[in-house]
Amino acid sequence: MLVGRRKVRIETERMTLRLPQHSDFRSWASLREDSRAFLSPWEPTWSADHLTRKAFINRVYWAARAFSGGTAMPLFLIRRSDQALLGAVTVDNIRRGPAQAATIGYWVGAPHARQGYMAEALRAVIHHCFTTLDISRLESACLPENAASRGVLEKCGYKYEGVAQSYLQINGRWRNHVLYANLRSDRRGRTDMG
Repeated sequence: MLVGRRKVRIETERMTLRLPQHSDFRSWASLREDSRAFLSPWEPTWSADHLTRKAFINRVYWAARAFSGGTAMPLFLIRRSDQALLGAVTVDNIRRGPAQAATIGYWVGAPHARQGYMAEALRAVIHHCFTTLDISRLESACLPENAASRGVLEKCGYKYEGVAQSYLQINGRWRNHVLYANLRSDRRGRTDMG
């Protein structure tokens, strides 16, 4: 369980995944600005202060509170070879009790897309969620036409579950999303013989 922990660090082959820090502001703002056209078709409309230092400081404080409270685990993807920020993965809406479930969202900066970073990060986060956090079900959603996102989810063991009508407001419009889930003990598609 997350409660009481102050830090999280997940290592992959090429990256360190960790909570955002105040010192990340410049690299985060620069990557987000440089990736605006790449990200905006898939994300909620950015607020007017999205890229400001104040908004980022609020994001860092929220990340620390959410992690220590056990409700979320927002992680930045840091490439170890040069300490470059590549993107982020957030495990959010962590539900305990009989559900033991969470939602995962993610983004990668345009210069780092299609290089396998997100699949590498997601595999590590999924493993951490199933083993360390004792989560049983991970859910993710994306726009139906987002072939890259669908592909990375499927590579990481997610299975398609259906469509949610008007699921999120993306780029200023309510949009349907395809729903995927990854289960710790996934027996979907298996028989008693398999």
